[in-house]
Amino acid sequence: MRDYLLYVGGRWRPGGGGAADAVSPSSGEVFASVAVADLADVDEAVRAAHAGWPDWAAASPFDRAAACDRVVAAITRRRDELARALTQDQGKPLAESYDEVDELAVYFTMAGEDAKRLAGSLPASTSAERRILTQRVPLGVVAVVSPWNWPYTMGAEIFAPALAAGNTVVWVPAPTTSACSALLTSVIAEADLPAGVFGFLPGPGPVVGDAAVGHPLVAGVGFVGSVRTGGLVAARAAGKTQLLELGGNGPMVILADADLELAAEAALEAAYLCAGQSCTAGERFIVESGIRAAFTEAVVEATRSRIRLGDPFDPATTMGPLNNEETAAKFDRHIADAVTGGARVCAGGRRAGGYPTSLFVEPTVLDGVTLGMAIEQEETFGPVVPIVEVDSAEEALRLTNASPFGLTAAVFTADLERGLAFAERARAGWVNINASTNLWESHLPFGGRAGSVSGRGRVGGRYPMETFTEPKTIVYPAPRFSRPPGPPA
Repeated sequence: MRDYLLYVGGRWRPGGGGAADAVSPSSGEVFASVAVADLADVDEAVRAAHAGWPDWAAASPFDRAAACDRVVAAITRRRDELARALTQDQGKPLAESYDEVDELAVYFTMAGEDAKRLAGSLPASTSAERRILTQRVPLGVVAVVSPWNWPYTMGAEIFAPALAAGNTVVWVPAPTTSACSALLTSVIAEADLPAGVFGFLPGPGPVVGDAAVGHPLVAGVGFVGSVRTGGLVAARAAGKTQLLELGGNGPMVILADADLELAAEAALEAAYLCAGQSCTAGERFIVESGIRAAFTEAVVEATRSRIRLGDPFDPATTMGPLNNEETAAKFDRHIADAVTGGARVCAGGRRAGGYPTSLFVEPTVLDGVTLGMAIEQEETFGPVVPIVEVDSAEEALRLTNASPFGLTAAVFTADLERGLAFAERARAGWVNINASTNLWESHLPFGGRAGSVSGRGRVGGRYPMETFTEPKTIVYPAPRFSRPPGPPA
């Protein structure tokens, strides 16, 4: 069993809150112990980050990019270790863990390159006697609070660009995946960042996360997680720069002219990737009435033939357990509520027996889901395809836009013009045409639509870098010759 510590001011040390066991959701075994920070630890980490910020901010962007390259090299060297730790701690299949580790490296590579191109400008002055210079400068200390579903990339999509732009970072990971997060911190530490530039503070969000985002020396806050917690973070961090990537209830709309084979294939990715524990998961499958029965049959058949629930370390497994009991209990409630309301379980629908823990749930298809059911209105965060029947594309768009969420959506149709028209009118920050809601590219802007509960700001590529820097204006006298130029040399 491995013991992990806090990382504060460039050194590892115990936490004032003791330590907590890391328990594998797939085996039920305690495999590590992780230090727990207390309020004094938070204060020390933030102050260390604040002390380290001026020199880090003053470094050349090319020097910070080189540091990002060293992180990428360390990730590459320890790729197998990172992937296996992620599967053990989070529960996702090993193949998905390797994908996440590879994307983690991409975030640091992009951040380093984008830092070199973070440009200012020379706007005109009203006076011929003045010159104006604007440049983007880092904010200072950024507190990052990240979730357990993608423990590496959901933190790195914020802290990699924040670091590359010249900020220092204090990271509070989700408690149920703090062991693999500690391992990632040890990888980042190999890059020899100056003391205080990156801090690691595992512990309960209501204590450690709350203290970090509310600390008076923290200038910016990045949070990825639930809508409810995001609201608490936003209030606690009032007055600070905020980037909040919150939940979704992504509709996947299947119109009558859609390619059913393509749509059914995409439904598997939308519903079962990471066991459905993704803010971009397909949470509602809105299907036109003429093809609803055929689509349901296709998805049921694909689920039964293609999805293999089991040990996430087994190469044959395509879906592992849920990460924690709270998520599993929500899955149970949503299924029970839907069945009580008249929905029909076509596949799965319950926890799977015969496994080391109770966190294994069956991949599920529900037909006959209607408006007002909890599974139609809320974010389930589990492996389920809830099918809602509509009479027209207009009704599908209305249901899409009726949700308070506005993160992702997808539409399937053989008519590209029709798909584009739907995408333009859908109230979501990201819309895919003929592709799963889970399709995204990490360099593109991603976040909730304004006015929705799905957050504010954008992750992806350079966009967090713009959030965690601000324009600084410098006005200076126009240069002039103090004496006539001398004769040519």
